[in-house]
Amino acid sequence: MATPTTPYSRKNPFPATLLVNRKLNFEGSEKETRHYEFSLADSGMVYDVGDSMGVFPRNNPKLVEELLHALHFSGDEPVKNKEGVTFSMREGLLKHYHVTQPSRQFLEAVTSKSHGAGVLDGLMHPDRKNELERYLWGLEVIDFLLDHPSIRFTPEEFVATLRKLQPRLYSVASSIKAFPDQVHFIIAGVRYQSHGREREGVASTYLADRISESAKVPMFVHVAKGFHLPEDPSTPIIMVGPGTGVAPFRAYLHERKQTGAPGKNWLFFGEQRYRCDFFYKEEFDALQRDGVLNRFDLAFSRDQAHKIYVQHRMLEKSREIYAWLAEGAHFYVCGDAARMAKDVDVALHQIVEKEGSKTPEAAAEYVEAMKKAKRYKRDVY
Repeated sequence: MATPTTPYSRKNPFPATLLVNRKLNFEGSEKETRHYEFSLADSGMVYDVGDSMGVFPRNNPKLVEELLHALHFSGDEPVKNKEGVTFSMREGLLKHYHVTQPSRQFLEAVTSKSHGAGVLDGLMHPDRKNELERYLWGLEVIDFLLDHPSIRFTPEEFVATLRKLQPRLYSVASSIKAFPDQVHFIIAGVRYQSHGREREGVASTYLADRISESAKVPMFVHVAKGFHLPEDPSTPIIMVGPGTGVAPFRAYLHERKQTGAPGKNWLFFGEQRYRCDFFYKEEFDALQRDGVLNRFDLAFSRDQAHKIYVQHRMLEKSREIYAWLAEGAHFYVCGDAARMAKDVDVALHQIVEKEGSKTPEAAAEYVEAMKKAKRYKRDVY
């Protein structure tokens, strides 16, 4: 376990220098996934594979100017945060406040200042929480200001309705043993349309579009609770990481190569198309040739008429997976919590039930025992 000996923390983040911003998808892809490398030189910061980094983003200056215009502010108005620090309204909206998804305080202020008119007022009742969430999907603070041009806020009133802009946690995609003084990330760009406007993820587009090479981005180490490699380097590991979920497993493989760990390594990776969405193909090929990546299974969902995902590849290899588990393998999952991680969990239960000749209840007990023994680890979001 790495022990940080550094003055840098969440409250005092290190200004890491951007070294590389490279798109991982090729022409024809429907996605935008990027590989980032940052320098941690002279920071004293260390991390373990499996950890995350907290990255402090900034809001889009174009959106900030649009908000100022809608609010009838110049941007020079002084405002104070809860810690008592004073800065200009423009700086606050750019660096300190969350200005996309509306807070409940903001929605209450809108209904109050518009004298309860419209759909929103009825949805603010505690019993209608789910309806309110559906109504708010794809709506941002700017939409409410544009829809209610007669509403006026004082600068203090407006910032009082805003939440603090939080750092984004990204899984570390590198081993500090393989890349000294560096940290790597794999980040998907979030861009979509709703209610006739282009929307974007705050941090993913900040990194993709608005920082140049050699720019400095504040970040800190966020230690993972229970998502590290097995203490015994001879323990086999099975890793399921489609899309950006492959990030920690790229780090694991580099770490195990650098330390000469004898444990076997099996990776399940999935994306949309082999031709344009196969991240790090040459790197993984080299790890296979070096004998580090012992098993490598791929699921490209759009390369055939019926969609194939990582859980389908798991079921195809159910006998071998169960044999690895019987040897004491640790089982890791990283990525989408809503669908993928649930489907992988179902597949794991089915594999244990079938190959272990167990009842569904006994299979569930087996998987639960893996969790208790910290052999089934998930980093899902």
